[in-house]
Amino acid sequence: MAYLLDANVFIQAKNLHYGLDFCPAFWDWLIEHNATGRVFSIEKVSDEIAAGADDLATWAKPRGDAFFLRPDANMLPALAAVSTWVTGHGYEPAAVNTFLQVADFYLVAHALARGFTVVTHEIPSASLKRIKIPDVCIGVGVKCMTPYQMLRLEQARFVLQRQA
Repeated sequence: MAYLLDANVFIQAKNLHYGLDFCPAFWDWLIEHNATGRVFSIEKVSDEIAAGADDLATWAKPRGDAFFLRPDANMLPALAAVSTWVTGHGYEPAAVNTFLQVADFYLVAHALARGFTVVTHEIPSASLKRIKIPDVCIGVGVKCMTPYQMLRLEQARFVLQRQA
């Protein structure tokens, strides 16, 4: 299974449980699993991270297109499918306009086009005022999970080395 990570996975990891300064194993795990073709994100997420101009932006910059995938022509049908689903489900016009302009739209479309699983901290919501990634994923048939579910499924281990 290949995963596509939402911006909030990186941001919350940096700010909370997997700080770059005290849990480098998490970040190394992401890089290693990207190299094996299992963990990615998208260019628009990279743009959001870069706007933070912080340690996370510094970490993300050298990852480039191998980690942060660019859109391609194969995504066009998926973009149309996601847009059709979003506009046809009773969301407020402002919510639709916002969703279609942010990385979330491209994240779900990328996952749909390539058969990836979306990884996000967002949870489904019945609100028509804000469109949530898991709701769209369910609607268009894309698997979605939390970062913790991904890490458990992949049997990630962040173990301290024992020093002699």
